[in-house]
Amino acid sequence: MDELSAYALIALSAFLSATLLPGSSEAVLIGLLAAGNGEPAALVLVASIGNVTGAAVNWTIGRFLAQYEGRRWFPVDPDRARKARQWFDRYGVWSLLVSWLPVVGDPLTVIAGLARVGFWRFLLLVSAGKAGRYVMIASAWLHWPFP
Repeated sequence: MDELSAYALIALSAFLSATLLPGSSEAVLIGLLAAGNGEPAALVLVASIGNVTGAAVNWTIGRFLAQYEGRRWFPVDPDRARKARQWFDRYGVWSLLVSWLPVVGDPLTVIAGLARVGFWRFLLLVSAGKAGRYVMIASAWLHWPFP
């Protein structure tokens, strides 16, 4: 696989993983690192940008499509939305630092849009959390001895 394909793959995987679609960009990142495809720092950067862009799509859905919440086609399951709202109400805007968490992270970014969190504040907190996750994953893969 050439480097451009590796970067495109991690960007797409990270973007889709951050939306409400299922995905595992962490596994793709580890696979690319293990195969030696792409520079590790660039892979982390591209994955972070893709993942944050997907989260921004979620924020936009929450911010501008809130009037359709509860409809069958709306991308957030009502039970997941309720749990994410409870989390958001309890921890506030700082909960966006853990928007990378499985299950609650994606709906949390939609809830931030519903709660009308300012976009730049949202972007800063989500970027810190999501980029931090990819840095930790890549660092662990590159620096821990695996059999």
